[in-house]
Amino acid sequence: MTYQQVLENARTCIGPYCKACNDCNGKVCRNTMPGPGAKGEGTGFIRNAEKWREICVNMDTICENSQVDTSFTLFGRTFEIPAFAAPVGAMRLHYGDKYDDLTYNDILVRACANAGILAFTGDGTDPKVVEGAAEALKANGGCGVPTIKPWDMDTIREKFALVQESEPFAIAMDIDAAGLPFLQGLTPPAGSKSVEELKQIVSWAQRPFILKGIMTARGAEKALEAGASGIVVSNHGGRVLDHCPATAEVLPDIVDAVGGKMTIFVDGAIRSGMDMFKALALVGIVRALHGMSFGALSTSAATLAVDVIPIAKLGTGIGLYGMMGSLAMALGPMIGMLVLEAGSYDAVFITAMGLSLIHI
Repeated sequence: MTYQQVLENARTCIGPYCKACNDCNGKVCRNTMPGPGAKGEGTGFIRNAEKWREICVNMDTICENSQVDTSFTLFGRTFEIPAFAAPVGAMRLHYGDKYDDLTYNDILVRACANAGILAFTGDGTDPKVVEGAAEALKANGGCGVPTIKPWDMDTIREKFALVQESEPFAIAMDIDAAGLPFLQGLTPPAGSKSVEELKQIVSWAQRPFILKGIMTARGAEKALEAGASGIVVSNHGGRVLDHCPATAEVLPDIVDAVGGKMTIFVDGAIRSGMDMFKALALVGIVRALHGMSFGALSTSAATLAVDVIPIAKLGTGIGLYGMMGSLAMALGPMIGMLVLEAGSYDAVFITAMGLSLIHI
């Protein structure tokens, strides 16, 4: 099927809220809840889409002519492409009557398993939703990630125990769902979780645990502290907080904070292979620049502290070295983003090189 045929078929399956637009950018469905739109003015969804479009990809075809390998390895398992299906819940509430959550999860898990990728399955107030997802996962060799809402602790433990019987690849929690208006005051109740509560939740998972809904470097650090194996940079499609930044905007700071320490996923209006490429490239650029600058700083500052400063002032030198490292970690990402907004990636690279040479 062509993409246009997919859209035409979707319009016969989907409800009155989603229009299956040619460009799924959140503008037509803004402030449509129930439905797929973002909260309030709808800026969260719209900004997600716009920011990926603003990132440009340059062309250079003078290179080796070889086959492209899109496979990658995650938690010891190899997948066909670096993209998974995001969790969707409350199908009949938001997307029409043709599919309920159980039917949708069954179709989703089977399709993703056949495509060599994973499906993040949804959750809901009806216990049958997770039960159906667990059955679908079990029938497909655990090829998926059940995504549990941030319910009260007893409900989370019960649902974790249920999905573990299907031996899923990993277990996730969309912590950002704590702010969804239609989950407030329900039974079971949903809400935010502390780091200590998340540590307990991680222990119940008994397999890689992924925390979805991280939008700040500090949030990523708290997820790491709690023991999460991975995070999903996500603003829940702008459905929790209006006027929040786009995932593409906050991704560099988050990668700078926890890159290399845990697996980082990102979602939010990623509609094509080009968007996927931009996300992967953005992560790679941030990690390379951070490593180069911080490596130069660490080497030069350590040499200054240990080899140049007199023995009598060695303690002071080591203290200054530690302070310089902390300042670099704190100010580096901020400076990088300011340079990027004012110029380009070339400007960021030149700035990083210049600072590295100064440090040396």
